[in-house]
Amino acid sequence: MTGGRRARRRRLEGRTDVTDRAGTPAEPDPPAQEDPAPGAPEKPRKRHWLRWTALGISVVVLIAAGVGWWFYRKLDGNITTDTTAAAELRKYEKERPAAGTTAARNILLIGSDTRTGEGNRKYGKDKGTQRSDTTILLHLSADKSSATAVSLPRDLMVTIPSCTKADGTRTREQFAQFNWAFEFGGTACTIRTVEKLTGIRVDNHMVIDFRGFKKMVDAVDGVEVCLKEPVDDADAKLKLPAGRQTLHGEQALGFVRARKSIGNGSDTERMDRQQQFLGALVNKVQSDGVLLNPTRLYPVLDAATKAITTDTGLDSLRELYDLARAMRAVPTEKVQFLTVPRRPYASNANRDELVQPAASQLFRQLREDKPLLVTPHSEEENEGRGDGSGGTGGGTGADGKPDDADAPTPSSTPTFTGRNAAEGVCS
Repeated sequence: MTGGRRARRRRLEGRTDVTDRAGTPAEPDPPAQEDPAPGAPEKPRKRHWLRWTALGISVVVLIAAGVGWWFYRKLDGNITTDTTAAAELRKYEKERPAAGTTAARNILLIGSDTRTGEGNRKYGKDKGTQRSDTTILLHLSADKSSATAVSLPRDLMVTIPSCTKADGTRTREQFAQFNWAFEFGGTACTIRTVEKLTGIRVDNHMVIDFRGFKKMVDAVDGVEVCLKEPVDDADAKLKLPAGRQTLHGEQALGFVRARKSIGNGSDTERMDRQQQFLGALVNKVQSDGVLLNPTRLYPVLDAATKAITTDTGLDSLRELYDLARAMRAVPTEKVQFLTVPRRPYASNANRDELVQPAASQLFRQLREDKPLLVTPHSEEENEGRGDGSGGTGGGTGADGKPDDADAPTPSSTPTFTGRNAAEGVCS
């Protein structure tokens, strides 16, 4: 029997000791690969790969959360809380205006001229006192459709109540220029003076010094201004050429502080310039995508939180963010700036007094959260001679008594002169 026949015979008989031609055992054919049944567990190698991917993603998320928490804690810790003012205000709660019944907010912004602290001594000798170089009452409407910033002149003659001084002694109630209130009794005394003057309850406050202002401007990479003439002001440490230019920290501070070397040298014109600059700052933050870009937003938040001293209602990053978000919802043309209607004080032309009934009407609109219109300054007001009352605020007649002929009816919207954030400094 030949070899081929013997092999076939063995296969037919079920023999398994099959060999190849060389006599070595033959390898059986591998089984056919089959698709895994639905729901069957995946291969170990794929499970390992998924585990490592999930672990990697978890680590990234944890790191990101840790970094975010670190940034939050750092920014939150930058804020200085003023607890002294709150304690002082609680003593006089009964004499303060009633809290508003709507979601409208009134925030007092105070620019301190203190020479204490890093970076402030070069602006003058530290005499251990400070006054409010700039004071603005910011009203944010309940429906977040408008924000109105009213400048209160530092030389405005007002009644300053009896206040507690830093050394614990008390001042007497007196009729004096407005910025003395901050020197007498700090923030609490200023708030009580504003509330007595306007009948408006101040819900929150912020205080910023020279150094803080400069850092804020630098954080947004400067603000553009336009100058008709060159400026050389040694007192304000400002020297600028004429024309369009971008001002950063030191120059920006000099620009808003300068008085004698720009325009007619009046404090009215300086307040208008401050309003222009703040409007341009608001406009830049909203239009340049700063609020939506984390790499640009963080330096702004860092500078802002380091720059301010505030009450307990605004002393956390979350509360400041909520305020910023509310302001962001307001169109720039509805962010309005004006100065309280005022004119030279009858007994001293270097001081100011309110123009009535325009001032009372302005305060009533804000107090009741009712709308008001702000129109551009007239040529007279641009030269520092107007009273800021606009066309409907009233003035005085030849007899020296209030002239109510132009006073609006209760159903009309009163108009005051000023500007809005959309205009910018170079308008």
